[in-house]
Amino acid sequence: MLEILRNAWKIQDLRRKILYTLLMLLVFRLGSFIPIPGVNIAALGEVMKTNGLLQMLDLFSGGAMANFTVFAAGITPYITASIVMQLLAVAIPSLEALQKEGEQGRAKINQYTRILGVVMAFITALGMALTYGSSILTNPAWYNYAYVAAIATGGSALCMWIGERITERGIGNGISLLIFINIVSRIPSQINALYQNMFVNGSTSPWLLPVIIVALVVIIVAVVLIDLGQRRIPVQYAKKMVGRRMYGGQSTHIPMKVNNSGVMPLIFASTMLQFPTIILMFWPNALAGYNNVMAAGKPLYAVIMSLLILFFAYFYSSIAFNPVEIAKNLQQNGGFIPGIRPGIQTGTYLQRVCNRITLFSAVFLAVLALVPTLFSSVLGISGFAATSILILVSVALETSKSLESQMLMRHYKGFLK
Repeated sequence: MLEILRNAWKIQDLRRKILYTLLMLLVFRLGSFIPIPGVNIAALGEVMKTNGLLQMLDLFSGGAMANFTVFAAGITPYITASIVMQLLAVAIPSLEALQKEGEQGRAKINQYTRILGVVMAFITALGMALTYGSSILTNPAWYNYAYVAAIATGGSALCMWIGERITERGIGNGISLLIFINIVSRIPSQINALYQNMFVNGSTSPWLLPVIIVALVVIIVAVVLIDLGQRRIPVQYAKKMVGRRMYGGQSTHIPMKVNNSGVMPLIFASTMLQFPTIILMFWPNALAGYNNVMAAGKPLYAVIMSLLILFFAYFYSSIAFNPVEIAKNLQQNGGFIPGIRPGIQTGTYLQRVCNRITLFSAVFLAVLALVPTLFSSVLGISGFAATSILILVSVALETSKSLESQMLMRHYKGFLK
């Protein structure tokens, strides 16, 4: 990865994109330190300590929610809007038709997603203000609620804009990088908290430190192996005579990624679990009951989280991989899988292999998502975020691949010139 960054930095165009991405991430982090006037930060911090689901929202916002800054709503409303629009595109024929219209259709769907994201951001900000307004607002007048909600909504819209600009003009996926930088920003405070618990307060045994380090290494290695793993389906092309020359007879393979959907199922599953919290902020009593049932250590949380990861893994796999289309292209070009008839049987075989791989990757993601609960209950460690490690490693690998592919594309362009 370091070699790729060093080589990319030597290319002027890629160097400009890297600097643009870093600049936008800097602007994003600066916005996370600008507080909204009229909010009692100390009182809000006490509220956040007693609410595990709000702490997860705060993790994705990089601490902006705990400090109620202009980016308090963060990028989560936009992610929720993206989930809703993608599910609606499957259920509503008109949206499905828009997706098939190419660039123009996707631009309209993106516009609808932005509008829905702004609405979700306003609901999130207003829900927080109404739920904790009497305890966190210095002046709990009605206009102060609207004032706080409007500023937080504008900040969330700016987060959407930054993420889209990074995707268009920078390196990698902008939304994933925003979540990435938010998680990275919390690492020093988490290390300090662990140090305080082990060597100052004595609430956690220092002998658990080697266990944590080994667990981190195992998780990182497992994520890298699964993310880079492939199932290679052998393909043979038949020989054919064209004029006086013989063509075909080559052997190749179809690379099927083990984790084809990347880290998105985990991000979307976490966001969907946070969505009821946002809605129930308007009813504090119901929110307290929901938190008691859906806390991270509860069995219902583990079951629903696993089911959501499984659902989104298969959902994204069906979008990214079309076995019928691949089987059709193979048949048209004289290719076949040894032992499998071309056409329908090839498509069925590819679908079966894809389903098995997706099930394995979904189970892997679900296990990693539930590791923090296991460590917290068995070893007495709080804040062991295997989910965060998974997101960090996966986003870093995806960004590195994006950078490498752009380098390769420029290499081919130079060759053609």
